[in-house]
Amino acid sequence: MRIALTGGGTGGHFYPLIAVAEAVQDIALERTLIEPEMYYVGPAPFDMEAMQERDIRFIRSPAGRMRRYNSIWNIFGVFATAWGVFLSTLQLYSLYPDAVFSTGGFAAFPTLAAAKLLRIPCIIYDADAKPGRVSLWSSKFARSIGVAHPEAAMQFPAKVRDRIARVGHPIRKEIAKPTSEGGHEFLKLDKDVPTVFVIGGSQGARAINEVLIDVLPDLVESYNVIHQTGTANFQEVNGITQVVLKNSAHADRYRAFGLLNALALRMAAGISTIIVSRAGSGSIFEIASWGIPAILVPIPLDVSHDQTENAFSYARAGAAVVIEQRNLAPHILRAEIDRIVNDPARRTEMSKAAQAFARPDAARKIATILVETGLEHEPL
Repeated sequence: MRIALTGGGTGGHFYPLIAVAEAVQDIALERTLIEPEMYYVGPAPFDMEAMQERDIRFIRSPAGRMRRYNSIWNIFGVFATAWGVFLSTLQLYSLYPDAVFSTGGFAAFPTLAAAKLLRIPCIIYDADAKPGRVSLWSSKFARSIGVAHPEAAMQFPAKVRDRIARVGHPIRKEIAKPTSEGGHEFLKLDKDVPTVFVIGGSQGARAINEVLIDVLPDLVESYNVIHQTGTANFQEVNGITQVVLKNSAHADRYRAFGLLNALALRMAAGISTIIVSRAGSGSIFEIASWGIPAILVPIPLDVSHDQTENAFSYARAGAAVVIEQRNLAPHILRAEIDRIVNDPARRTEMSKAAQAFARPDAARKIATILVETGLEHEPL
């Protein structure tokens, strides 16, 4: 059985592919099937190492980003996408997979268009409360459609809704469960105070970083702070925080990382009392699987519509509070952290709501459909 995976650009699109690939391999082992061949078809993958560790082969196919505003770059994007469709058609014809799985985004369009032309069965998944344009388009010919948020299903065309299932969000096995044992020692933090874990998403978040730096000297008086800055921001943030904490007696309660690896992420989650995060669906569902109360700061609407929809969807479930970026200020962030941390009953309610929202078997549900589809399509 051959399966083509497509989607990407950010961790939120890419890591669900990895989680589903893991589940496909597990199912094949349990059913004593021949080990499936899996390929990632698209632009450069977000995490090449994660693919190599799972024997997923990379087939490069260009894709042009189409911006939602008028830009000369959209013209170049059209040509890049057209070339990507042509190249993907040749690649898929040569490979001829038994099924294609897409997580959407501009990177998936050429491969999905090629699969449609070649009549290869497609299974698609959209992580956002407001589905993306590629997911809405590909839903018209997809065999099955998975969504993460309850609001998403009603935004697809009415004629495809009988093929939609709310499955949750596929999460890699290596980070699905936090590890509290040894976390303080591993991260060299104070065991006697609560821990605030600040996540800017896979690419960091400058607005959150700036506000955190302003409030940091005050925050470390009461809390440990673990800060994932984003790799591009790490040197700048690390240099500034060394200056602002220079005279603090609790400077050792702050730890900054560009991008946490799986072990460090599980350790950080295991000792965290509260998480401050952007509102990408990947981040939200990871936080939900950990059962940790959250403060979400979505990317503004004029930059991306997805995160605001995601944040309020999760907040309606009772697992988080939302601070819109235009309202984000040091004193507001500190007040919200204190309000949640100092109310154990509320933290318990938020934790239960998060776990109910998580749906931890999402990867397996999608993988099961993918395997069944692939087996149907395999030649006898």
